[in-house]
Amino acid sequence: MFDASLVPPILAEMTMEGMYTTSGDWAYRVGLPAKSGVGGGVLAIMPGTLAIAAFSPPLDPAGNSVRAQNAVAQVAAALNLNIYNSTDFAQ
Repeated sequence: MFDASLVPPILAEMTMEGMYTTSGDWAYRVGLPAKSGVGGGVLAIMPGTLAIAAFSPPLDPAGNSVRAQNAVAQVAAALNLNIYNSTDFAQ
């Protein structure tokens, strides 16, 4: 789709802006770069591993799907996916 060198800046933008005004809360709470759309979709990325996508139109005041956020957060927690809770930091 695009050059691999673009992945780090894209993931950084997703982390900083992808969930609109709640991007910081999302990063702290879920720990995955994500992008939502005003149609009700949420896409989160665990770099080098997988992507999680969910869709449900009812939006919160920030413009993010309420149900899709919850679904992605639950899957991420169940799979222990969080870029900030990596055991690699201890090495």
